[in-house]
Amino acid sequence: MVSGYLLVLLSAVGFGVLPIFALFAYDSGVSVATLLFLRFVIAAVIFFGCVFLYSRTWNVSRRQLVSLLLLGGVFYTLQSSAYFLSVKYIPASLATLLFYLYPVFVAVLSFFFNKETLSKRLIVSVLISLGGMGLVLGTPNGDINAIGVLFALGAGVVYSLYIIIGDRVTSSVPPIVTSAYIALFASTSFFVWGLATDSLHFSFSKIGWLSIIGVAIFSTVLSMLTFFIGMNKTGPTKASIVSMVEPIVTILFSFALLHEQMAALQILGGAIVLTGAVLVIIAKEKQHENSQSS
Repeated sequence: MVSGYLLVLLSAVGFGVLPIFALFAYDSGVSVATLLFLRFVIAAVIFFGCVFLYSRTWNVSRRQLVSLLLLGGVFYTLQSSAYFLSVKYIPASLATLLFYLYPVFVAVLSFFFNKETLSKRLIVSVLISLGGMGLVLGTPNGDINAIGVLFALGAGVVYSLYIIIGDRVTSSVPPIVTSAYIALFASTSFFVWGLATDSLHFSFSKIGWLSIIGVAIFSTVLSMLTFFIGMNKTGPTKASIVSMVEPIVTILFSFALLHEQMAALQILGGAIVLTGAVLVIIAKEKQHENSQSS
């Protein structure tokens, strides 16, 4: 059990430094489209290599393939694009906090799409997160770029849809196979996007490859694999709660390496946001347990 928590924690650290790697890549002249294309094409090669070496089972049905195309080629592409664009306009610490409203979005969207009830505990948890975000945005340490805020919130909404739809698809497909196909379809989408917008280029400084490799291997392949393995040991609810370390990692590295700053009330608001997100996860788990026992 302890090893499961450590694996999920390692995953959270990997995802937490993702925007830090991205900002260093941008400073090296790497475009968003190039960074995301290389991220997913490298990840796809590694994932399919792992499948070939250890599983040798990558066959999926035509229906599953279409669903994975939708998840990787549309939802994960939109989510990654919005999130990576957000850190170009607002601090990485703020972008991560905004993105981590996604448990709230999942709860609300599940009410509309899956007809799940909103219990009092769930509603209170949602309101706590939104109240915390009010502090984060209402007491800015300087001006906050509205475009960056919208990109970060949009990434959270799209990721919520990805979770809701993906939950129905990936339950019958091994996680590493799912990851391989999603990475493949996402890389294809970013390749097309880069060509269409003439933003796919490789004339950046050599040091940019360090950030690209960090994004692809540490913050994508390693983070995804450790999360899935750790979740199998701890269960999805506990894994999701441990994953809330991710924005804390981003904030700490942003302060240390990028010299970003947040006002005291913003830090308090961020803590409230994460507390509310954890309560949302717990409330949804309790609701799920109650529905199964009834």
